[in-house]
Amino acid sequence: MPKLKKKNSSNKIKNKSPSIKRSLKAASPRQSAANKIFFKKPIFGLEKYLQKSLPRRRRELPRSKRGLRLSRYNLPGRLYCFAKSHPKSLITFLAVVTTFGGFTYYYIFKDLPNPYELSSRKPPMTTIIRDRNGRVLYRVYNNANRVQLAYEDIPDIVKNTTIAIEDANFYKHFGIDFRGILRAFINNLKEEDIDLYQGGSTITQQLIKNRYFPPKKSYLRKLKEIVLSVWAETIYSKEEILTMYLNTVGYGGPAYGIEAAAQMYFGKSTPDLDLAEAAFLAGLPAAPTTFSPYGSKPQLANLRKQQVLERMFNLGMISESEYFDAINEKITLAPQKINILAPHFVMYVKNELVDKFGENVVEEGGLDVTTTLDLDIHNIVQEIVWENIDAIKTKYRINNAAALVTAPASGEILAMVGSVDYFDANNDGHYNATLAPRQPGSAFKPITYGYAFDHGFTPTSTLLDAPVVYKSPGSTEIYAPVNYDGKFHGTVTVRSALANSYNVPAVKTLEKLGVDNVKKIGIDLGLKSLINAGPIGLSLTLGGAEVTMIDMARAYGTIANLGVKKELKSVLAIRDSSNQDLTAAFYEKQDLALIPEVAAGNGENIPDDGSQVMGIAEENQQVISPLSAYWLTDILSDNIARLPAFGQNAKLTVPNHKVAVKTGTSNNFRDNWTIGYTPDYLVAAWVGNNDGSFMNKNLVSGITGAAPIWNDVMSFLLKDTEPKDFPAPEGLIAVKVCAVNGLLTCPYCPQEKTEYFTADKVPTKKCSFRSASECEEAKKQAEGKSEEERKTLLSGCPNTN
Repeated sequence: MPKLKKKNSSNKIKNKSPSIKRSLKAASPRQSAANKIFFKKPIFGLEKYLQKSLPRRRRELPRSKRGLRLSRYNLPGRLYCFAKSHPKSLITFLAVVTTFGGFTYYYIFKDLPNPYELSSRKPPMTTIIRDRNGRVLYRVYNNANRVQLAYEDIPDIVKNTTIAIEDANFYKHFGIDFRGILRAFINNLKEEDIDLYQGGSTITQQLIKNRYFPPKKSYLRKLKEIVLSVWAETIYSKEEILTMYLNTVGYGGPAYGIEAAAQMYFGKSTPDLDLAEAAFLAGLPAAPTTFSPYGSKPQLANLRKQQVLERMFNLGMISESEYFDAINEKITLAPQKINILAPHFVMYVKNELVDKFGENVVEEGGLDVTTTLDLDIHNIVQEIVWENIDAIKTKYRINNAAALVTAPASGEILAMVGSVDYFDANNDGHYNATLAPRQPGSAFKPITYGYAFDHGFTPTSTLLDAPVVYKSPGSTEIYAPVNYDGKFHGTVTVRSALANSYNVPAVKTLEKLGVDNVKKIGIDLGLKSLINAGPIGLSLTLGGAEVTMIDMARAYGTIANLGVKKELKSVLAIRDSSNQDLTAAFYEKQDLALIPEVAAGNGENIPDDGSQVMGIAEENQQVISPLSAYWLTDILSDNIARLPAFGQNAKLTVPNHKVAVKTGTSNNFRDNWTIGYTPDYLVAAWVGNNDGSFMNKNLVSGITGAAPIWNDVMSFLLKDTEPKDFPAPEGLIAVKVCAVNGLLTCPYCPQEKTEYFTADKVPTKKCSFRSASECEEAKKQAEGKSEEERKTLLSGCPNTN
């Protein structure tokens, strides 16, 4: 075998067999370097092996392509090569990815709600209407009763009961709780009663589901719910999520949110709940119908409460003693009823709110409305109305009555009773007679005389109460007014005419003043119903045009305020769910205070701001002079002046108090009114029938009907109060006059009266009467004489008209 010679070579063997490597490692570095052997030809047939093992020299790539050099870390380069060598696979891959992405976007992310709206866009909230002292009268909502609470206003027991039963890991997860899902799955496998199954959704998921998705379940909805839940957890704190959940979750029926639930089931506010009550409520949202104490299986509600308490005990949230105390506590539910107080007033206020803010804001905006109503006063007035009508309804054929109490100085409504019983459907209890157009009868007369006092008349002016007939030009119809008592009373003063409610003098006064002028002053005083009233003649002063009780209270309130107009007000304050004050916005620009709306379909609605009539007096405007208003009040409070017509037994006085009051009875006894006031209170009362049918004509105005209601209410209001005088204008001069003819007093005047005038209106003429003995002699001489001779002989003798 020939000897192989060593040969130097620049080629070095890089790769060696394991045995060769081991031998090289064993050699010293110097030996290793010196003993490198290279052969011209491989031995033992290793030529092919060595060819494979020798490193291949890499071909240099152009500089422009060096960025695509492949390596295990160069993913773009590898993909490039893969795409180049497998173009069909790449196209298939891209098609799958694109299709999956498109489907994911279209079915999950497209139109996905924004969780930021959980706080910025509030859910429908309940509007609360309260009386002036904060007592809840009514909660207005659209299918769902919701009341917002802040986190700090929700007690810990309420938070803990909810977390225990709904989401024990609430403070640990990021919106999805896989452990909770597994726990619920295992529990449901062991639970025999399907009604006690648990859900795996977190509180965050439930909040998202309740706010954004319909009840129908689907995998697609679940995916969206998960995405939004995780997203929401990155936006809100756990406290914010829990607060939003407790304020919006359904607890059964119209109760949405923990506060509404506490009120509905227990009649108390959330902070007043004890542990057992909180556990009871916490168990409801999972299945409000199933666990309802009013459902087909009321026992499930108690079992659910026990389940909640057991979870709390196992989680260490409550002690053993707390657990057993709550388990054994008997739950007492509040009676289920229509929770509305002062219903006629509440419905009126609700309509006012809707007129201003719209239906959606009122039913879903969470307004908190403090009204002017005093519930204590209102309840007494309601009772008085019921008792009075119950006593006379059969005898006088009366089925309804109404009453209104206001504070004339401010215009605030303190009580509004629209019918005997709001809940009496058989007698149209919902009918609100305070808003219904009715004829006011003689209660309109102060409007006429108020205008007259500003146009030359005084309380001492005289009018002739004698038969008169009016005929319209071009018409065959005649108008011949008569008095309530069917008699004529000769020459009377304005004081006597108004105090005794004589019809003929009032009609004659209106004829002198002009119907249009008096109608206009009536509108200015507050009789807004007259805005759309049709043509009306001289019967206007006798109540021939229909007005509402609201109108009359507004007009009489203006008189009580010395002629300064005060709009009636039903609202003291309004705040929205963000605690912003909306009171000014409620009253802004529009005259919203008690806009008359016709009840029970009687006629058309009245314009809310009188826009069809130009120049209507605004609030705080002087409509009639202070002197005119003062004279009206003084006459209406003159108990002596009204004795001839009403006698001693009239229900028009309140002992120890000066009260201005006026009655009114419409034609054919369809309506009977009494309206009166003091400096602090105005009371209006009405009796009649909703359908306008006649009452018994034996009803005596001022004694039966509305007067007893008015008297009972006013007496209640003035009980234990100090008497007050009505305010008087400055600069009045007290003058003693003869009450019979209004002239300065003189000897033999049968009745003197002190009147008050401004300096320019003081009477200058003096009365003249004969002595009683002279008059007796004249009467003897007048016997058998003609009417003309009698008048001459009896001249200067009183009471001979």
